[in-house]
Amino acid sequence: MKMFCYQCQETVGNKGCTKVGVCGKTADLANLQDLMIYALKGIAELGSKADELEIEIPGLDRFIMEGLFMTITNANFDKERFFEKIKAALKFRDELRIELEEKGVDLKGLKDPSTFTVNSRDEIVYKANSDEVGVLATEDEDIRSLRELITYGLKGMAAYAEHADNLGYSDPEISKFIRKALAATLDDELTVDELTSLTLETGGYGVKVMALLDEANTSTYGNPEITKVNIGVRDNPAILISGHDLKDMEELLEQTEGTGVDVYTHGEMLPANYYPAFKKYEHFVGNYGNAWWKQKEEFEKFNGPILFTTNCIVPPKASYADRVYTTGSSGYPGFKHIPNRVNGDPKDFSEIIEHAKRLPAPTEIEKGSIVGGFAHAQVFALADKIVDAIKSGAIKKFFVMAGCDGRMKSRNYYTEFAKALPKDTVILTAGCAKYKYNKLNLGEIGGIPRVLDAGQCNDSYSLAVIAMKLKEIFELNDINELPIAYNIAWYEQKAVIVLLALLHLGVKNIHLGPTLPAFLSPNVANVLVENFGIGTISNVEDDIEMFMNV
Repeated sequence: MKMFCYQCQETVGNKGCTKVGVCGKTADLANLQDLMIYALKGIAELGSKADELEIEIPGLDRFIMEGLFMTITNANFDKERFFEKIKAALKFRDELRIELEEKGVDLKGLKDPSTFTVNSRDEIVYKANSDEVGVLATEDEDIRSLRELITYGLKGMAAYAEHADNLGYSDPEISKFIRKALAATLDDELTVDELTSLTLETGGYGVKVMALLDEANTSTYGNPEITKVNIGVRDNPAILISGHDLKDMEELLEQTEGTGVDVYTHGEMLPANYYPAFKKYEHFVGNYGNAWWKQKEEFEKFNGPILFTTNCIVPPKASYADRVYTTGSSGYPGFKHIPNRVNGDPKDFSEIIEHAKRLPAPTEIEKGSIVGGFAHAQVFALADKIVDAIKSGAIKKFFVMAGCDGRMKSRNYYTEFAKALPKDTVILTAGCAKYKYNKLNLGEIGGIPRVLDAGQCNDSYSLAVIAMKLKEIFELNDINELPIAYNIAWYEQKAVIVLLALLHLGVKNIHLGPTLPAFLSPNVANVLVENFGIGTISNVEDDIEMFMNV
C-alpha cells in the first residue's frame, strides 16, 4: 500500500485510495499531507499545554489553520509547499518547546508525535511512509474512525476560521478548541464514548466558526441580497476567480478596476455576486460555468487566467495550465502562486491582471441568469410571506439540499430528485451542490422561488438560522417538528463540519449521499443512525415518498 486516504466521498470503492488519489494527488503527496497533520498534532499538544498556563504563542493559531487547510481535498498538490511547511512546523515545534521549558513547563508527559529531525526531503518522505504517520497508525477501527471524523471536522473549521481571520475576525476560544481537539486525537486513554462526546463538541464549535465567518462577511460586505446573476459574457479580457475567499475577491476587484479587465466568478465564488459591496464594480460581470469538477472543459473555453483562492483544483489540461494562478492555502506544481499579505498590505494581483490583458475574451458557453442571495437576513425579510405560505398549505415542505457536487454519475440523483419534488415544496441550498438544479426552471410559490440559494458551503449556517427562526415563530419545542427534510450531498471536509454542526443543533434524520463516509466504521455509523437517524439515499421515487411522509 503506497498511501491511504479516505477523507472524501469519491475515495476508491468507498473504502480508500491506496495507489493514487481519485482527486489526483500522488502517493508521495498524500503521505506528506499525513505528515503535515502529524506535525500539527505535535504543535497542538504543546499549544494546549501553553493554554493551560495561559501562555500566548504569537502566530500559532494562524499556522495551524493554514496547515489544516492545505490538506483539504483538492486544495494543494504542491509537494514543494508541503516540504517547506513541514520544515516550518518542526522549527515552530522546537521554538515552542524551548519557550515552554524556559517558563518552567514540564513537557515529559507529552506524547508529541513529531519528535523527529528533518535533514533532507528524503528523510521527510521516509518518515511520511512510516507506520507512525497517517490514518492507519491507529489500529482500533472505531477509535480511528472517531479520530478521523474529528480531524476532518477540524480541517473544515480551520478553512472557515482562516476566511474570517483574513477579514480581521477571530475567536481565541475556537483556536483553543482546535488545539485541544487535535491534541486529543493523540490520547490513547480516551474511550469511544469520550471521543464521541468530543465529536459533538466539534460540531458545537463548527456552529461558532460559521457564525463568526457570517459576521465577518456580512459586516464587511453587507447582507446578501436577492440577485439575478448574469451567466453570459462580454467582449473584454477577463479573470475567472474560483474558491471561497471574499477578501481575495475584494482585492482583485479593486486592482482590476479601470484596467479594461472583467472579473467572473466560478464554482463556490458564485455567491460573491450577492453581496452589496461588490455590486459597485461595473467590471464584475457575473458567473461563468458550473461546479468545480467541470473546470477542465470550462477553463479551456474561458480563455483568460484563472485564480484559485482555495480548494477545488482539478489537475489541469496542458492547454490552459500556464494561465492558472493560486493563492492562500491552495497550490499546484507549475501554477504561479501569489504570495500572502505582508503587514496588512493587499495581495499583489498585477501579474495576473497583465496576463489577462494579453488574452482573448471568454467564449460564451451559456446565456441568461440565475437567482440567489437567500441568506438568513434576506429570508427573514420574506418571513411573513413564507409563514403565510406554510400556514395556508401552499408550501408543504422545505428540503435542505446543501453540500457539495462531484463527478460521480450517481450524483445525477440530486437533479432528478429536484425535478421530481412536489410543486408545493421549496429547496434550501448552499454550497456547490446547487449546480445540480439551480439552472432548472422549477418555478415559484406565491412569488417565492422554489430554489433558495443561501450561498457558499459555510452559508449552511444561514439554513440552520432560518430553521431556528421558524421554530421560534411557530413556537415549537423541537427543530425536528418543522416541515424540513435534509437530503445533503457531501464531498470534502468542509461538509463534515457542516454535518457535525447540524448534529450539535439537534437536527435528526439527515440523509447523506451519494454514499456514507468511508471513514465511518460500522459501529460509529450505527451510533449516528441510532442517535441521530443518519441515513443515505436510495432512489428518487422511494426517497421522496419517505421524506414527504415523515
